[in-house]
This record gives sequence, C-alpha cells and structure tokens, in this order.
Amino acid sequence: MRGSVVGTAVTLAAGTLLTAAMTTASASVPTTATTPVRARPGQPVLVDCFFHRNVRPNDFILACGDGNSRLTGLHWTQWGPDGAKAVGVNMVNDCKPYCAAGTFHSYPVVIRLSGEQAWKKHPYFLRFANLSLTYPGARPDTFKPVMNYPLWD
Repeated sequence: MRGSVVGTAVTLAAGTLLTAAMTTASASVPTTATTPVRARPGQPVLVDCFFHRNVRPNDFILACGDGNSRLTGLHWTQWGPDGAKAVGVNMVNDCKPYCAAGTFHSYPVVIRLSGEQAWKKHPYFLRFANLSLTYPGARPDTFKPVMNYPLWD
C-alpha cells in the first residue's frame, strides 16, 4: 500500500512540474486576441491550425504542434485573389536547452500568401495554399532569408 501512495505522489509531482514548465514557456509568447473577419464570396481565406477560415488575422500560428513559431502584429496591405501581403513579427523559440525552457526571439518579416485553391473541407471557399516569409534582417540560425511553407487544407 505504501508503495502505491509514493508512486502516486511522484506521478502527481512530475505532472505539476511539467505543467509549470509548459505554462512558463507558453507565458513568454505574446498573444493577441484575433477577431475573425467574415469572408465575402470570392474572397480567399487563410486556414489556421484549427481549420478556421481567417481574413487579415492579427496573428497566425506556424508551428501548430508546439506553438514554437508564430506570426504576430500582422499589418495587411493587400488581400485578394491575386495574393496577400503583410508585415509583422515571427516569434520563434530557440528551444535551448529544450523547447519548454527556451526563449522566444522576435524577427521582423514580410509575409506573402499565394496559390488560391478550393478548400477541400469547404470547396465553396478559396484558401491560400502557400505562405512565404522574407526576413529583411536577422533571422533564426537555421532559417534561410526566404522561407516557404505549404498551408493547411
């Protein structure tokens, strides 16, 4: 009986420490509430990690699995069937010594969306299929000056 009580206590303590570490890591990421803009007919959308359609969002998560890369402070200068363009900041976790204890760094970026396609989930909506980030200055060590990402369908 005593062994199971100690085992339970150790498991609970480990869970508490893991939760505290994850909360601390995610607390350092600035977040902003995004009020979704309704898409008009024929207006392309940006599909996020949760398969919500967005138009001119204020922020956008790039690393859906762990949230270690996100776009914030987005200011859109173009949004339409010919593509979309914004400036903002890419917040990237350096994951040193590991991601939960890492530090987020901000890098100014120019964002371009392109490749309008019918969205498989809702074919009556066009969605952007590609996202390109251009780093005009500093960038994470392993990143190229221009990074291209396929977007969710």
